[in-house]
Amino acid sequence: MAKLAQARLRLWRFDGRGLRLAFGDDPGWRPPVPQVGGRIPVLEHGWIWLQAVPGTTGFWLEIEPDSDRPVETLAPQVAAVVGALLASQLDLGRITEELADRYQEIDLLYTISELLGQKIYFKETAKNILREVSTMVSARRASILVHDEASGRLDIVATWGVRPEQLTPVTIDDEESIAARVFRDERAVAVRAEDADLLVHEDERSYRGRAFLCVPVSYAAPGARSRCVGVMSFTDRLGNDEFSVSDQKLVAAVANQVGAAIENDRLTLRDIRQQRVQQELSLAHDLQLKLMPTPAVLGDRADLAVRCYPAEQVGGDFYTFGQLRDDQVGVMLGDVSSHGFSAALVMALVLSAAAIHTGTDGSPDDILDALHRSLSGKLDSTEMYFTVFYGILSRAAGEITYASAGHQHAFKIPRQGAPIRLATTAPPLGLAEPGGIGCAHVEWDAAHDLLCLWTDGLVEARNADGEAYSERRLLDVMAQVRTETPEAIVQAVFDDLERFGARYRDDRTLLVLRL
Repeated sequence: MAKLAQARLRLWRFDGRGLRLAFGDDPGWRPPVPQVGGRIPVLEHGWIWLQAVPGTTGFWLEIEPDSDRPVETLAPQVAAVVGALLASQLDLGRITEELADRYQEIDLLYTISELLGQKIYFKETAKNILREVSTMVSARRASILVHDEASGRLDIVATWGVRPEQLTPVTIDDEESIAARVFRDERAVAVRAEDADLLVHEDERSYRGRAFLCVPVSYAAPGARSRCVGVMSFTDRLGNDEFSVSDQKLVAAVANQVGAAIENDRLTLRDIRQQRVQQELSLAHDLQLKLMPTPAVLGDRADLAVRCYPAEQVGGDFYTFGQLRDDQVGVMLGDVSSHGFSAALVMALVLSAAAIHTGTDGSPDDILDALHRSLSGKLDSTEMYFTVFYGILSRAAGEITYASAGHQHAFKIPRQGAPIRLATTAPPLGLAEPGGIGCAHVEWDAAHDLLCLWTDGLVEARNADGEAYSERRLLDVMAQVRTETPEAIVQAVFDDLERFGARYRDDRTLLVLRL
């Protein structure tokens, strides 16, 4: 450039205090900072010509022509060319710096993707994510808060540069909290150092720096609106106490990845909890069935078949039976109001009490009364009740002696003729005070008569048209196969239920016995 201009050139730059040589040979002195370009006196040199370089800030061109061309004419022309070259160089520097920043950002996002891909639970990698992002944006302190829907709080799941116990969870309706505001508005807040006290007074801040950056962490399910699931906060920036627009964009990009990870973590934990519940329910179901005996306990005294299916994993239907003194057989079947865990708990208590009371020589009414008195406190506290039938069959006496507390689904099916209902002798246990339970005696043909007991979930099951299966249909099926074994009769009923297209909303139990 100096040869083309036929002049000696130096480039000076203002550094805030004075001019420093940016290009050219060092003359050993510095010119004063000019107010305007032109002829500038220099003690060591007499005078020099300084021309402001257009398109730049703080750059001055010193020019001394080697020819006779007037410096006043040459200086603006050369300065314009230098300005263009300098602007290009500065642009190239900015582009290079920006590309380097973009590369670092892409590398950071890739690193975070790898961290999230390796995780089991989000908390295990959240601190590593904060470390990587904080390093990139030069923040010494950072935190990730995640929304807990049950409590309505933003809970701390990870911190960087501060111990978790130094921070406290934030309720999402907290008007004083920047994090809560960012969560509610789903909009980032970037506060410059000079504006910090307008939002949070210095005495109320838990961080040393003044500027801070708080970004919403959002997640959008496919086809659904984006929703905020937490916030990321950064403070105490190293160097210049201000987060740039580039910092904000980078953190926002990371927040999108974190949002998906938080939601995936939430779904994973929910699935694990559901699996545990299912495992516990399955275990409870198995334990519940083990509380009830198998037909083998009757030996050769009776032929019995029974099926019990809860509407949920556990239910309130129950039965028990066993051999009594002489040739007698005792049979109990009942139905606790409602179904599910609460009904299953009462059912377990009933069976425990029944095991004690049926082991005595009491009559069916005495046993049901004792059962009621044992459970009255629990029934009152839970506002639950149960229907129950208990009968004692004797081959030698040729009769069944029974008591029925509100259990209408008890029938004697003779070899010939219509089924006979075994009428109730008291209201359901839990709906009245203990006592007043009646007892009934019915003749029994041990060789041919069937005892059939079931719960209302069986006959109240409905098909797709809303039609109930009904007691009449069940009795018709059993009457048609009354000469078969109890197991064949039970199977015939459930086969017919399947043909009927029954949909069950309650527990269902069927017991058939022949002496």
